[in-house]
Amino acid sequence: MSITEAVQAVPTGIWKSDSIHSSLGFAVQHMGVSAFRGTFGDFDVLAQLAYAPDRQLRRVDLARVVLLSASGVTRLLDGLERAGFVEKGTCASDARVTYAVLTETGLERFRAARRTHIRDVEELFGSRFSDGDRQQLTALLARLLEPADDEEPACAAEPE
Repeated sequence: MSITEAVQAVPTGIWKSDSIHSSLGFAVQHMGVSAFRGTFGDFDVLAQLAYAPDRQLRRVDLARVVLLSASGVTRLLDGLERAGFVEKGTCASDARVTYAVLTETGLERFRAARRTHIRDVEELFGSRFSDGDRQQLTALLARLLEPADDEEPACAAEPE
């Protein structure tokens, strides 16, 4: 499950108002992305690929986890491919299947953007919540990343 999916899994009623939900979403999506020089969607795709086995996902599966249509993920991947962050992979057993594969350049770019993004998120929450509040919030949000009985854990380990 991507962070985008986790945030969207939180019922809207939890937020005190739509403006808080919108402001928080906007703030989190733009943190670290300016240093990355890409969109949050680009960052999300690189993150999904960085944590995926062999740093690759079928394009259809990638579209599902980043909440894009097949054509939407194709457009997004086209830009990442031109930048050298992602390349197309093929399936030896089924020519209809194509993979999005994270390149070494893409992994380096993700790692750099991730450091900035994490620092910015910590600053946003650290400036508004006590240590106890942050621990409780972390525990609550971690539940959103727990796999259902039939799925693998999301982002369970740091990418190598």
